[in-house]
Amino acid sequence: MTAKLAAGDKAPAFSLPRDGGGKLSLAAVKGKPLVLYFYPKDDTSGCTKEAIEFTELRKDFEKAGAVVAGVSPDSVAAHDKFVKKHKLGVALLSDESKTMLEAYGVWVEKSMYGKKYMGVERTTFLIDAKGKIVRVWNKVKVPGHAQEVLAAVKELA
Repeated sequence: MTAKLAAGDKAPAFSLPRDGGGKLSLAAVKGKPLVLYFYPKDDTSGCTKEAIEFTELRKDFEKAGAVVAGVSPDSVAAHDKFVKKHKLGVALLSDESKTMLEAYGVWVEKSMYGKKYMGVERTTFLIDAKGKIVRVWNKVKVPGHAQEVLAAVKELA
């Protein structure tokens, strides 16, 4: 398991398939702030609320010059259904191999009803235009989170 990343660390490079086809990579957004939010599963209540909150603020993030992308181990096909069902407007990246999830330290052992299993810890990273992590939100609580991230993005300007 990888150590937790923190503010000041260089963001691990990635290139992943995204909803709607194509790929998104860290290199492709160099020069712009990047909000990477990691979430456990498409179309579950918390993950849906989080994606909708980021979608509702999409224009504000764009105005601030930032790119927003959600990452989960779900397939591109699952992302496409999720986007269509909820009219989402943020990029959703598919990390079925869990390579990026591990590189960012969000693929962790979790526990529910006494059973241990591996899963995604809901975490958000704000990466500056040079590829350095500026802020990390661990164990994110969804309500109001996208607004808090937007405020942090605006502070970068």
